[in-house]
Amino acid sequence: MSYDLVIAGGTVATASDTFSCDIGVRDGTIVAMGHDLGPAKETIDATGHLVLPGGIDSHVHIAQPSGDGIVMADDFASGTLSAAFGGNTTVMPFCMQEKGTSLRETVKDYHKLAEGRCYTDVSFHLVISEPTEQVLGQDLPALIEDGYTSFKVFMTYDGLALNDREMLEVMSVARETGALVMVHAENYDAIRFLTDRLERGGHIAPKFHGTSRPIPVEREATHRAISLAELVDVPVMIVHVSNREAMEEIARARSRGLKVYGETCPQYLVLTEKDMDGLNMEGAKYVCSPPPRDTASQQACWEGLSNGIFNVFSSDHCPFRYDDPAGKLIPKGKTSFRWVPNGIPGVETRLPILFSEGVGKGRITLNQFVALSSTNHAKTYGLTKKGSIAIGMDADIAIWDPKREVTISQSLLHHGSDYTPYEGIAVTGWPVTTILRGQVLVRDGQLVGKPGQGGHVARERSALAASAGQLPTSFEPAGRHR
Repeated sequence: MSYDLVIAGGTVATASDTFSCDIGVRDGTIVAMGHDLGPAKETIDATGHLVLPGGIDSHVHIAQPSGDGIVMADDFASGTLSAAFGGNTTVMPFCMQEKGTSLRETVKDYHKLAEGRCYTDVSFHLVISEPTEQVLGQDLPALIEDGYTSFKVFMTYDGLALNDREMLEVMSVARETGALVMVHAENYDAIRFLTDRLERGGHIAPKFHGTSRPIPVEREATHRAISLAELVDVPVMIVHVSNREAMEEIARARSRGLKVYGETCPQYLVLTEKDMDGLNMEGAKYVCSPPPRDTASQQACWEGLSNGIFNVFSSDHCPFRYDDPAGKLIPKGKTSFRWVPNGIPGVETRLPILFSEGVGKGRITLNQFVALSSTNHAKTYGLTKKGSIAIGMDADIAIWDPKREVTISQSLLHHGSDYTPYEGIAVTGWPVTTILRGQVLVRDGQLVGKPGQGGHVARERSALAASAGQLPTSFEPAGRHR
């Protein structure tokens, strides 16, 4: 029996096991695992390399509106190209509803932007900024039924922040429909209060972005988001957690039996608040929210990855250009940290940083790396055919050279940004070949794939998003919207 592709001689790692094995692929699916599998149209020799599930980055921003005069640096072509070179086979961007726009039309618009341009697969989350009766009662439930089974809500940002009542309304729809709620947890009013005071005192440099969003701002919002979710009995994912105090809120919730999940990102492992203190606005290159913290917070986040507080490790890739009138230093951005677009690029460097700093330095195991980089994302968000190497799964595979030494540099990367915040960081371990559904995208560090090779993937409801069923039966979330 012949195969379209055989990957031979490598060391295969899943979230639970590591073993030597060849992999046979037919029609984009893994159909055999063993030794001496027989003839294939193509054989890749993976001797001396690791054969891992393709990375899934469940938190990226691509081609997203970012404010007046601001243009995001990545479209779907450059964003997914960069992802592929970083060992990823699926990314999960956001369809961001702008106020005054239809949620259904927002989804259609994002599909138009992505169609025919993607190197990797994509699967959209929704962003709810205006929870109207139409959205809550009709649009959101229908879209969830169509496979958009997760959505994000913000507790900060002009035009995005939801108040507590709106959060409860949206969460109640999630409980009824089985969707997973992602929460950006920062206290909007506290940030505005601190920002106003800083500006009045003349403290406008990028480094004061961190001062305006201290740890208590994130801790309080995390506690409040969990409390609201507990009231409705709905699981929540607290995204881009940056510090121990917020982690402890998640841990306490779990100790009470609540289904609360956590995510952290590379910027909280290798950057600190000192990076925002550069000369001539250079600190703007590191502005993201929540901001990088201190070395103690870095250590806490590593503990969270090791002990399971964090279920997933994402990039929060949110790319802008630095030397561009429509990028980080828009005219307003030069006047105050308040106006510097929040976000940094990172989809291509996410996995090498985690592998080198985590596996390479003994902070996490190789199997934990697979779970945090791929398997847990698939399980959390209902990507039932992805995230593992097993018979019947999509043949989404990344082949890694675990000994390759690379110094991260903008010149090596493929994103649309004109800088990387990780410039100069030396890593050991690098993805060299990326395969999507049995088709090679990147071979030995060279692009062989084409735009349009990837497409949108609808998702199932995840078991992790199911409520615990602890509320009285008389409570009927979202019923009044029907």
